[in-house]
Amino acid sequence: MHALRFDHFGGPDVLDVEEMPDAAAGGGEAVVAVKSSSVNPSDLRNVAGSFQQTTLPRIPGRDFAGVVVDGPGDWIGAEVWGTGGDIGFTRDGPHAEMLTIPAASLARKPERLSFEEASSVGVNFLTGWIGLVEAAQLAKRETVAVFGVSGGVGGAVAQIAHALGSRVIGGDRVRPADGTPAASVIQEFVVLDGGAEDVGSQIKRVTGGRGADVVFDAVGGVTTPAALASLAPRGRLVVISAVGRQTVEINLVTLYRNETRIYGCNSGNYDVVQSGALLKRLTPFFDAGQFRPLPVTRRYSLEDGKDAYLAVENRVRGRVVICP
Repeated sequence: MHALRFDHFGGPDVLDVEEMPDAAAGGGEAVVAVKSSSVNPSDLRNVAGSFQQTTLPRIPGRDFAGVVVDGPGDWIGAEVWGTGGDIGFTRDGPHAEMLTIPAASLARKPERLSFEEASSVGVNFLTGWIGLVEAAQLAKRETVAVFGVSGGVGGAVAQIAHALGSRVIGGDRVRPADGTPAASVIQEFVVLDGGAEDVGSQIKRVTGGRGADVVFDAVGGVTTPAALASLAPRGRLVVISAVGRQTVEINLVTLYRNETRIYGCNSGNYDVVQSGALLKRLTPFFDAGQFRPLPVTRRYSLEDGKDAYLAVENRVRGRVVICP
């Protein structure tokens, strides 16, 4: 089989297409013929050496969709999807023609999604679900402010909140493009280019002075003061990133008087088996049309895998996928 591989850290130029032995399923394993695998910003950072756990040489990639070709008999021929915080880091990922994973991680792809669409879901929707549902424990009719709503994670969070019966306020430098999933579910939009108090005042104005029950900050760092200023009493802040700066000052008196709770969430801590279980919980929402991935705007062959990484580095709109 052929695979995109790197043996030292750096930019996309360290990636090479290599010929490797065909994958074969051992005990408790399955082999998936990869039909499509997306390229996430975290894949780019992984190749650059930003994650201490990554071992080399390594085939990168996290999110994938394909067909089972070896493993448990009742899975042969099944169309599956997956992701994981271990594949691409401590075990080989799906930027290859074939992927070997634990059979326990197999999850059937939603019938409504194409392979390309299914391969662009994992990191975004798992991060949103873990932060919004498992950490913040969002309740029906609460208000959620999503910072970075025009991005992949932000768009997923907006859809999850809407499906769970919450009011959604979007925040970003630019409004989500018409026709994107996030654009159809946000009730209000706030531009995130002012100071913390300005952003907080805008969100409190559109919530009748109360503020948001949950702020899901998919940006972090530069937006943390604004996120804290936007919270309602007993509000919850979910942080998944730190852009611009990794350290912020917090007024502890304001924090405890407001009974603010802060959650840090990292989908990378969920391995491929745990991620597969979460994807099974998301499947009904996709089959019902309640969740939609961002549109796939760039498609590359495995041989042009470097260009796929460069497209993500250049921040193209929509999702980028590699189709071996």
